[in-house]
Formats: sequence, structure tokens, C-alpha cells
Amino acid sequence: MTRLSTVVTWVDARERLPGSGTPVAAAITGRYPADGAAAGEEFWLVRPMHFTALHRSEDGAEHRDCFVDSDGVVRLPYGHGGAETVTHWAELPTLPGGTTRVVLGDGVRAALRDVLPPQ
Repeated sequence: MTRLSTVVTWVDARERLPGSGTPVAAAITGRYPADGAAAGEEFWLVRPMHFTALHRSEDGAEHRDCFVDSDGVVRLPYGHGGAETVTHWAELPTLPGGTTRVVLGDGVRAALRDVLPPQ
């Protein structure tokens, strides 16, 4: 049977940043909603993101050493400004039964067969 547990090691974003292009789990803090007259409710949550040394937003703005989510929202490490910041990050776990974080194309069915027993 495939071992399905993993250990997460959180890294303080003030102390160390991941390598550029690294997909991570990011612990984000801020307020929701951020706009409006009344201050929103504080949150601290985990989202998948990737870290990059340089990101150009659709509006042409350049962001350095930042975390970017799948919607293109840029968040800076805690203490570097912004309404929502990343306090900690962790490397994403590998896929069950494997040593990689992604399988594409022809390898997918074989990888799934290895970890999903027939029912």
C-alpha cells in the first residue's frame, strides 16, 4: 500500500525565501474584505502559490521576490508591505507514491494505477 502521509516544514518568510519558480504552500495573512469603510475580518490561511524573483503584472508593474497565486495575485513576504502578506511557506509534497510534484501526459494513467487499487 502507498504511504499517504507527509511532514510539512514551514519556513518563516522573513528569514528565507524559496528558489525562483518554486511551487509552495503559502501561509497568508490579511483582512477580508480589504476594501470599504469598515475594517474587514483578519484571516490567516494556506494557498498554493509559486515564488518568483521577478514578476510582471498584466498592468506592467514589476514585483521582485514575491509569491503569485493562480489568479495572478501578488503577495510579498511578511514585513515588506501589502494588504495581504506571506508569513510562512513550505515546499509542496510530492504526489502519492512518487518523488515528483507533477506527472503529465502518458505517465498519468500509470502513476494513478500504481497508487489507486482497483475497487
